[in-house]
Amino acid sequence: MAICHEHNLKAPAPQSRPFGIQVRLKPGDPFARLVDPDWHKAHWFASARERNAALADMESQHLYSRRGDEPSIVLEKIEP
Repeated sequence: MAICHEHNLKAPAPQSRPFGIQVRLKPGDPFARLVDPDWHKAHWFASARERNAALADMESQHLYSRRGDEPSIVLEKIEP
């Protein structure tokens, strides 16, 4: 995927981003009524360390979540 405004980057984007996180919906999620039930999104990273840090942040409880709220997404590592 191209970067929209590369001139805003602090450093050039890495040429290779083989480590990823795939985000998809849990079966029966009501959000699937708004998007395709097979909806998914991939986030790509240059190193396993960057990917693992982002995954830990995505899996953590967010600051403004209500007690008992849980994300209705499935996060999976993509290995090269």
